Amino acid sequence: MTPTRRAVLAASVGGVAGLAVLGGTVRRRTRRAVPPTVPGDGDTRIGFVGDVMLGRNVNDRWSGTGSSESQAGGDSASGADPAGVWGSTLPSLRALDGLFLNLECCLSTRGERRPNRTYYFRADPEWAVPALDTAGTAYASLANNHLLDYGPTALLDTVDHLSEADIANAGAGADRAAATEPTVATVGDLDIGVVAFTDQSRSYGAGTDAPGTAWTSLDSRDPETRAVVGDALRQVRERDPDLVVASLHWGPNWEVRPSGTQRRFARWLIDAGVDVVHGHSAHVIQGIEVYRGRPIVYDIGDYVDDYVIKPDLHNDRSVRVELAIEDGRLERLCVAPVEIVDERVDRATGDAAAWVRDRVRTLSEEFGTTVERDGRGLSIPLAAD
Repeated sequence: MTPTRRAVLAASVGGVAGLAVLGGTVRRRTRRAVPPTVPGDGDTRIGFVGDVMLGRNVNDRWSGTGSSESQAGGDSASGADPAGVWGSTLPSLRALDGLFLNLECCLSTRGERRPNRTYYFRADPEWAVPALDTAGTAYASLANNHLLDYGPTALLDTVDHLSEADIANAGAGADRAAATEPTVATVGDLDIGVVAFTDQSRSYGAGTDAPGTAWTSLDSRDPETRAVVGDALRQVRERDPDLVVASLHWGPNWEVRPSGTQRRFARWLIDAGVDVVHGHSAHVIQGIEVYRGRPIVYDIGDYVDDYVIKPDLHNDRSVRVELAIEDGRLERLCVAPVEIVDERVDRATGDAAAWVRDRVRTLSEEFGTTVERDGRGLSIPLAAD
């Protein structure tokens, strides 16, 4: 008899609890199906992008509050244009069954700046929530180092605005329990469980009775991390999802390769029942690894922002990764190059697209990942023939 997904996840997370007393060293692994499958035989396409920062100049331009000069190039200066932030990628976003992203700002017009910070990111929910909805956002990760920029009021406003718009979210909340609680996003006919954590800005971490983010070290050798993340995975198991995603805001900025700690933790997650590792934070593309038939996207770069461009790193260039589920099987990742131009995201073409393809291929092949050309983008097979 084929085991149910609930039984497989239960065994996986139970294995995590047992491994904790062994210092996190994996001495046995729960058998998991390769290639991974979901119930039914349908086709689904799920998009993953990195940091979406809708504050500062992005907010001024697309909320309609900026100057006519900042809205030049055919955009109306008289009112908000929420869809404009997605530029020429909007048709591709709308073709997805759902989009997963990291929301690198709070959504609020309230709150006070937290002292001693260099950057503060906040967007007006009046345009930002419709923008997220227009793109088909199914899930927004809040476990990052900017959700508390304007204090607990703005953080809680963000959770409320997303929830009211039926956009699943995780990674921040009114206290530690709420911040680490997983969520379930509905994408087509699938229920996708999501856990979200960050190792950035420890001072932003939620307390027993204080709002904040789901901060932890993200090191599989750390007993506290294993306990906190293991508990979140047990909560996901209880909801019986069709897939499990771990959304992680982790690691230092501007690093093009993940650390050994990140690689160990990502594999530990998959051994524990996670199907997709969705990494972000570095502001640059890192490689993609396929482990036990499941993708580890170590860092997907920034999808839209107003950040200063580092010419040697091209942090204005990144990707949208689309998980293609065909006949109920996790078949492949489709990697679409994109480019940030004037506070919007556009499809990358020409030299920019070639640079992105080369960067993804070079960094991913270091993990032994098979990378194939697919039109302007790339394809990474997950299922062996």
